[in-house]
Amino acid sequence: MKNLFIFTFLLCLSIALYAQEKDIKPLEIGSAAPIFDLPGVDGKNHKLSDFDDHDILVILFTCNHCPTAQAYEDKFISIVNEYKGKGVGFVAISPNDPDAVNLSELGYTDLGDNLEEMKIRAKEKNFPFPYLYDGETQRTSIAYGPFATPHVFVFDNERILRYSGRIDDTENPYVEPKNKDLIHALDALLSSEDPPVAQTKTFGCSVKWAWKDEWTKQLMVEWSKEPVELNDISLQSAKELMKNTGSKLRMVNMWATWCGPCIIEFPSLVEINRMYRGRDFEFISISTDKPGKKDKALEILKKKEASNQNYIFTGEDIYELIEVVDTEWQGSLPYTALVAPGGEIIYKIEGAIEPLVLKQKIVDYLGRYYADEQ
Repeated sequence: MKNLFIFTFLLCLSIALYAQEKDIKPLEIGSAAPIFDLPGVDGKNHKLSDFDDHDILVILFTCNHCPTAQAYEDKFISIVNEYKGKGVGFVAISPNDPDAVNLSELGYTDLGDNLEEMKIRAKEKNFPFPYLYDGETQRTSIAYGPFATPHVFVFDNERILRYSGRIDDTENPYVEPKNKDLIHALDALLSSEDPPVAQTKTFGCSVKWAWKDEWTKQLMVEWSKEPVELNDISLQSAKELMKNTGSKLRMVNMWATWCGPCIIEFPSLVEINRMYRGRDFEFISISTDKPGKKDKALEILKKKEASNQNYIFTGEDIYELIEVVDTEWQGSLPYTALVAPGGEIIYKIEGAIEPLVLKQKIVDYLGRYYADEQ
C-alpha cells in the first residue's frame, strides 16, 4: 500500500512537472483518442473503451462554475437527447482542480468543481450522459488539451479526432446560433462525410490547472489584509437599510457575540460575499449586542476577516429593531435575509443558513450567465 501511494504521488508530480514545462495544446485533428479511466458522478469509473459500441464519440470538457459552461448545458443536453439514438456516445469531463478555482471566480454559480458538487449539478440538470472528474491528476485533460470550458472533441468510429472546438458560435442561450458547429460535425460524420469545419476556437473559462494557483493564493493574502470596521447604526438607519434604495442585492445578517450558531456560520457568509461581491451584491451584518460589547464584536469580525459593511445597533429597544428589519421575524438569531433593490425580501431564514440554498437563491436572482447582465 505504501509503495502504491508513493507511485501515485510520483506519477501525479511527474504529470504536473511535464505540463509546466510546455504549453498545453489541444489534441490535433487526425489524432487517436487518448485512453482514460475516470470517476463519475454515478459512483462508477468510466473508460474510453466503455463507448466502443458507439459509431461516434463526443467528449465535452466542461465544469460547474463557468458561466459559459452553464449557458451551454441545456444546448448540450438537447443535442445528446437528439443524437444518442443515432449511434453517438456522449461523455462530459470536468478538467479543473477545485483548489485552483478561487472564490472570486464563483460569482455566477452556487457550486464549485469538486466531485461531490458535480454530483449535485448532474442530479439537478438530469444529465443524460456520464459526468467525469479529472481534477485529481488532470492527466486526461492534459492529454486532450482543452483550451476552455466548454471545449468539445468529436471522434469517429476508429476513435480518430474529426472535430475540435465550440458547440456553436454564441454562448448566449437566448440567441439562436448562426453556426451549429457540433451539430454540423455530427450530421456529416453520420453521413460518412468530413465535417464542414474541422476545428474552431473556443470561448469560456480557462482550465484551472493545479500548478496555476498563484492568483488564488495571492487573493487569500489580499483578503486577509482588508480593513474590518464596525460602525454604529440607529433604528432609523436600520429602517432605511432594509428599504434598499440602491441597485444591489443586499444580504443582511443579524447576529450576536453570544450566539453560537451566528459565530459558526459567519465564515460561510464571508465566503459568499467574496464569491458575489464582484457583481451587484453586498453583504451587511448587524450586531444585536449591547453597545458596550462593540470591542468584542469587532474582535470577532476581524478574526472572520469580515471586510464587508458591519454595524452594531445603538438603540435601546431590540424589539423596535426586529420590527423595522422584518415584521415577520420572531427575533431568533441568527437571521439572514436577501433584500432586493426596492426593499422586497426575496429570501430569509431564522436560524443557521444552509450555504448551498443561500447561494442558489443569490444566483437565481443575479443570473448564471453573462447574458443575464446584458
